[in-house]
Amino acid sequence: MDQTQEQKREELRQKIEASEARNAERGLGDYAADIRDGTVNFAKDHPIAAVAGGLALGVVIASLIPGPGRRMRRRATSKASSLASTLSELGIAYASGLFETAGDLAEDLGDGISDKARHLNREAHYRAGETGDAARALSRRAGKKASRTLRDLRR
Repeated sequence: MDQTQEQKREELRQKIEASEARNAERGLGDYAADIRDGTVNFAKDHPIAAVAGGLALGVVIASLIPGPGRRMRRRATSKASSLASTLSELGIAYASGLFETAGDLAEDLGDGISDKARHLNREAHYRAGETGDAARALSRRAGKKASRTLRDLRR
């Protein structure tokens, strides 16, 4: 049941045509939404890199504008700085959320460890008390037995 080369080519051609048809149906808005989603996801996954990239982009844009266009360079620098500020705020908010979540988890973990330690401490005190009681009872019995044996030996 081997496919011939011609069948394989025809199957590949059909896949290409179907892909081209799907791409033709997509509008500019779809591409813009994909880019936006990708950018937001990247900023959430890599907040420090996003801030650094925004700053670098602002520097590059400002350096590319020729000398006489100082007003334009100032506006571009201002907009790049605004973008970098927004990205840094996004990164800080994301990192803050991570730290808060980590703090909550650490607190929960600490509470659990503390509860377990208190339980083990109570259990150890209880066992120590039981062991002490058993040792005292054993000591009394051994003392009584030794005393009887000594009395019997004297007689």
